[in-house]
Amino acid sequence: MGPRGLPRLLLVLLDCWASVNAQAGTTLVVTTEGLNSTEPALTTPRPALSARPPGTPSAPGPSSGPRPTPVTDVAALCVCDLSPVQCDVNCCCDPDCSSVDFSVFSDCSVPVVMGDSQFCSQKAAIYSLNLTANPPQRLFKVVDQINPSIFCIHITNYKPALSFIDPEVPDENNFDKLMKTFHGFSLNTESDVSLTNEPDVPNTTKYEYGVLLQTSDSFLRFPSPLTSSLCTDNNPAAFLMNQAVKCTRRINLEQCEEMEALSMAHYSSPNILRVPNSKTKVPITVQSIVIQSLNKTLTRLADTHVLEPVLVEEAGAVKVCTKVVLEVKYSLTYTEAGEVTKADLSLLLGTVSDAELPLQQKFEIHFIQQNTKPVPLSGNPGYVAGLPLDAGFQPHKGYPFGSSGIIQTMNRYGQLTILRSTAEQDCLAVEGIRTPVLFGYNMQSGCKLRLTSTITCPLVVEKVKSLLKGQGFPDYVASFGNSQAQDVPDWVPVHFITQAPHTKDVCQLPLALVIEVKWTKYGSLLNPQAKIVNVTANLISSSYPKTNSGKERTVLISTAVTFVDVSAPAVAGFRARPTINAKLPFNFFFPFV
Repeated sequence: MGPRGLPRLLLVLLDCWASVNAQAGTTLVVTTEGLNSTEPALTTPRPALSARPPGTPSAPGPSSGPRPTPVTDVAALCVCDLSPVQCDVNCCCDPDCSSVDFSVFSDCSVPVVMGDSQFCSQKAAIYSLNLTANPPQRLFKVVDQINPSIFCIHITNYKPALSFIDPEVPDENNFDKLMKTFHGFSLNTESDVSLTNEPDVPNTTKYEYGVLLQTSDSFLRFPSPLTSSLCTDNNPAAFLMNQAVKCTRRINLEQCEEMEALSMAHYSSPNILRVPNSKTKVPITVQSIVIQSLNKTLTRLADTHVLEPVLVEEAGAVKVCTKVVLEVKYSLTYTEAGEVTKADLSLLLGTVSDAELPLQQKFEIHFIQQNTKPVPLSGNPGYVAGLPLDAGFQPHKGYPFGSSGIIQTMNRYGQLTILRSTAEQDCLAVEGIRTPVLFGYNMQSGCKLRLTSTITCPLVVEKVKSLLKGQGFPDYVASFGNSQAQDVPDWVPVHFITQAPHTKDVCQLPLALVIEVKWTKYGSLLNPQAKIVNVTANLISSSYPKTNSGKERTVLISTAVTFVDVSAPAVAGFRARPTINAKLPFNFFFPFV
């Protein structure tokens, strides 16, 4: 911009400044409550500066377009008036407050009440207190507040934007008009709808934790309750996620033969893919069928052929539906490579009458690794002394359903381990040799590590940490000996603490790992159960100065486990003594009283 354009820019800025000052000069109404008087204070607007040359048309002022009209009267609006016909504390705009109430006010909780802050100019009600007056007074005034932002609403040329518009419902009178306005309609085909309802197909060559189990036509359905207790059939099953759920189903007994969710074939017919996106199918094999009668007696069938629900009319015109699916248990066998090799199914079929509706169904699914033997639990429910602690890891955030379970290794004796001592006491020789942490047993182990000046500090620190923590230190420990992986509230997080002296330019070498397990007696006094309530792992480091050239130093590395009983003293509880709540007639002592 040259020197000739500068005066024109100054003229435009001066004109805008004059317009804003002309808006700011408005009438202020000040009300002093407590004195029952109103004093209007008039302020004279400053004259607008006009530096335009003669003949130049004036810029459109605020009155050239429609101004936003306030939706509510700010003088009558009080956002802190919460109690009807009662004075709210420190609410200066409450009309129920008097001068006596003002004497106990400390300040106005809402000093300014105004409408939409996006308008360039708007009304604002300002409240304050005059505590020096006797009695104290409330000061109130309404001003035109100017928004200093350049991105403010000055002129409204679209009135429908100030309120919500009810959508026009199509009928026989306005249908043609809506067709022209919206240029027709767009409808999805059935194939598009079915594809959008399916979860995303994972692009992987093996099953990983949380990946949905694929079948030949879709995914393996696992009914479960979502927002209510009703069964949702579109819930897919995920790999390595053991689940056990119960849900209810509302059915019409006369249509039980037509409902797929009640049929055995609905759960035994899918073929699971061996790996995602493969052509190898694993059929579901029915292992057992148990029939439950109306009187709850159970009978196991020798044959496992598919049975269908049948509607039967018994004596007395009572209709019942037989061979209805009540319980479904999937057992899937997998390999270390993430392949599903076998799928077994156990079913409980029963007879249902109108008295047992709505129907309750139970669904279970669990995974078994191939060529592994089940390990006994560490307790049921509480821990048993001498059995290993049950531990696991938190799933990664990238997994689907990642926050719904705990990842565990099948080797229960390798879930929470410490360094194992040997006769040689050489840390490099015992690397990888671990011993499990057994409940109730205080343990201590260690080894010796020889260091020279040629070994760098970061390398030594990483080596010692791997010796102390092992290949993978768990994130959670089970509260009970039979805690399930899907029941996350039954798991206690491991609090990992690192202690190191605050010394600069000195190698901080970890020397010890101290694990403290706090447990308590839970349940009845006659048979208390051991429950773990807190686990803390403390990694203790020490300053390691540099050695002289050619000399070795021997460092002792140790681990320790301590169990602390934090049970509160048992207090026997007794029932409260009964109280007699009897009332005498009002004239019982007549005529003496």
